[in-house]
Amino acid sequence: MLQAAWLVGFFSSIAYHPLQQGLKETLFSAFQCTKNQNEWGKRFMNKAEFIDAVASKGDMSKADATSAVDAVLDSVTAALKDGEQITLVGFGTFLVRKREARTGRNPRTGEPLQIKASNVPSFKAGKALKDAVN
Repeated sequence: MLQAAWLVGFFSSIAYHPLQQGLKETLFSAFQCTKNQNEWGKRFMNKAEFIDAVASKGDMSKADATSAVDAVLDSVTAALKDGEQITLVGFGTFLVRKREARTGRNPRTGEPLQIKASNVPSFKAGKALKDAVN
């Protein structure tokens, strides 16, 4: 938070001279690039950025894109909750995997404890998605 406040103060102190404006844009873009990175420095997209991308690619308003993204996520969640599997050919498959009960260890004390069986959502990438990433 302190870094962001300092950055805003710094940007507001830069006059609108062409050279200083270029510096301002460069620094701001560098800050934007590091804003959504995980601990390994990999860039990730949050839901708001995803909605912006859907709106621009789908040539629709941001409100329509928000509704579309929410509808897809709600549909996937409902289907998985009902035990269904969703296959989007080329993209991938959303499914529920069953985890068996197992014995784990308390990391603090080292004593064994029982971990209950559970259902976990899973995604298996399709061939076209794998090819696009590689």
